[in-house]
Amino acid sequence: MSKQDQIIAKGTIVENLSRDNFRVTLDNGITILGTLSGRIRQHHIRVMVGDRVEVEISPYDLTRGRISFRYNKNEQRQK
Repeated sequence: MSKQDQIIAKGTIVENLSRDNFRVTLDNGITILGTLSGRIRQHHIRVMVGDRVEVEISPYDLTRGRISFRYNKNEQRQK
């Protein structure tokens, strides 16, 4: 599966389940299980309840996603 096949959505961390797993509520109201990406783990970026994040979702399993970016309070992601 290529990177273009993934669905990118924004959401908010609702619950911390374990070390790298979080419950994320997307902007459209759906709640999914989010796992930290390797880059976030590698750079020790802290993700807490209430943080806005960007999630990559596979089209094969829409209940799980990879947290790929954490937004600062007043930050907009530029591409």
